Amino acid sequence: MLTVTQRRRFLRVLPFGGIWLSSSLVFLLIEWTTAGGRFPDTDTAILPDFRILVFALAAMIVIGLSVGYVELYFLNRRFSHVPFLRKALYKLLVYLLFIHLVVLTTFPLAAAMEQGTGVLDPAVWSKLGRYLVSLTHLSTALQLSVTIGLSIVYAQVSELIGHTTLLSYLAGTYHQPIREERIFLFLDMRSSTTLTERLGHRRYFNLLRAYYADLSAAIDRHGGEIYQYVGDEVIVTWTLPEGLRNNNCLRCFFAMQSELWQRTDRYETEFGLVPEFKAGLHFGPVTAGEVGVIKKHITFTGDVLNATARIQSLCNTYQVDLLVSFNLLERLPLGEQYSLRHVGTPPLRGRSEPLRLYTVTTGDPKPKMIS
Repeated sequence: MLTVTQRRRFLRVLPFGGIWLSSSLVFLLIEWTTAGGRFPDTDTAILPDFRILVFALAAMIVIGLSVGYVELYFLNRRFSHVPFLRKALYKLLVYLLFIHLVVLTTFPLAAAMEQGTGVLDPAVWSKLGRYLVSLTHLSTALQLSVTIGLSIVYAQVSELIGHTTLLSYLAGTYHQPIREERIFLFLDMRSSTTLTERLGHRRYFNLLRAYYADLSAAIDRHGGEIYQYVGDEVIVTWTLPEGLRNNNCLRCFFAMQSELWQRTDRYETEFGLVPEFKAGLHFGPVTAGEVGVIKKHITFTGDVLNATARIQSLCNTYQVDLLVSFNLLERLPLGEQYSLRHVGTPPLRGRSEPLRLYTVTTGDPKPKMIS
C-alpha cells in the first residue's frame, strides 16, 4: 500500500507522462501526414515498425515521468527564488542535456531493433553518428524543447493554483456546482500584528514565507489541500473520507507544530522568534464550484466555513492551541495517543445551535472525554 505522500507524488507526476505521450503522438502524426501517409525513410531516421513504435512511446512515458519527478521535487526547490523566465531557461538547458543523454542511450537500442542486429554492431553506431549531425536530430531537439516547455508551464501553473485545483479545472469537476462533505482546518499565526511591528514589513514577509513553506510538507503528508492563504491565515481542507482516514486532519495539526519546533534554531537566528499558531477543526456540507470571470477560482460555500473560523477565534478565549468540534471528533478513529478535554459549548454567531468544543493534546496513555 502506498502512503499518502507516495500516492500524491505519483498522481502529481502522472500528468507529465501524459504530456510526453500526447506530444509524441502529435509529432508522429505530423510526420506521418506530411510524408503522405507514411513515416519518412531517410538514412538518419529510424523507420518504426510496431515494436519500435511501442518502445518509443513507452520510452517517452518513462522520460515524461522522470522529468515530472525531477521538476517537482528537485528543480522547483533548487530554483525557487529565481524569476520565472530565468528559471524556465535554466530548466530547459538542464532538461535538454538530460534528454540528449537519454537519446544516446535509446537511439542505439531502437536502431538495433530496426536493423535486427546487436547494439554493439558498428552499423548501429555509424547511424547514431549520422543522426547527431543531421536535420532529423535538429527536428527532434525542437520537438523535445516544445514538450519540455509544456512540462515547465504545467508545473508552474500547478504550483501557482495547486495540483488538485488544476486537475479539477481540466476535468471540469466543479464547472457545475456540486455538494460535498469536507473537513476544514483554519490556522492562524499568533500575535501577527505585534510581529509585524517588531520585525518590519519586509522581515515579517520573509517570516511568513518561511512559515508557509515549513507547514506545507506536513499538509502534503497528511493529504490536505491548501484552500486559501488569507494574510497570516492558512485554510486547509480534506474530503471527509481523506481527512478521517488515519486521523489525517488531526495528525496534520501536530505535524505542523513539530515542523516548526524542529526549526527553532533557524527561526531564532533569522528572526529572533519562533512563530506559533492556533487552529480550529470542523466538518460539514459545502457547495463547491467555479466562480469568477477575469480570474477563475474554485470556491466552497457553506456554514461550515463560518463555523470553523469562529471556532478558531475562540482559541484565545480558552487559552488553547487547538479546538475541534465534537461533531468531527465522534467521526474520527481516535487512538490512545490523544487526550480530549471539553472546554465549552459556546453559541456561535449565525448558528441557531451551539457546538461542543474540545481541545486535543497528545501523549496521554488513553483518549478521554472530560466534561
